[in-house]
Amino acid sequence: MTTLKSRLQGDLTAAIKDRDELRSATLRMTLSAITNEEVAGTSARELSDDEVQKVITREAKKRREAAQAFADGGRAEQAERERAEGEVLADYLPRQLTDEELDVLVSEAVAEARASGAEGPRAMGAVMKIVNPKVAGRAEGGRVAAAVKQHLAG
Repeated sequence: MTTLKSRLQGDLTAAIKDRDELRSATLRMTLSAITNEEVAGTSARELSDDEVQKVITREAKKRREAAQAFADGGRAEQAERERAEGEVLADYLPRQLTDEELDVLVSEAVAEARASGAEGPRAMGAVMKIVNPKVAGRAEGGRVAAAVKQHLAG
C-alpha cells in the first residue's frame, strides 16, 4: 500500500475515534474515489503516491467547484461545508505555488521555448510542455495556462 493512502486510512481511523464527522466523511469519500480509480479498467491495480495525489487533487477541485455553485445558488451552508472539506483535503496536497513563483517558472519556460524557436501565441503548447512537469500538482492547470498566455502576449 502506498504511503499516502496509508496516511489517509490512518487519519480516517483517528477522525472516527475523535468523532470528527467532517474529517471522517471527507476522508471516506476520498478513499472511495481512490478505490474506484484502482478498480477502474480491465484489471485492478494499486495506485502510486503520484496517482493517489492526482485523485486527491481532483476531489479538492470538485469541492471548490461545488462550493462556488452552492454560493451562486444562495446555499451558504452547503457552500461552507464544501469549503471545509476542501481544506481537509488541502492537508494532503503539496503547497500551492504563489503567483510570483509561478511567474518565475513560466518566464523561464517561455525563454526556453523561444530559444528553441517557438514564437508568439503558437508557442503555447511548447511552453506548457516545459512548465507542466515543473509545477506538477502545485498549481491548477487553468492558472498555469493564464500565466503562459500573459507572458506570451506581453
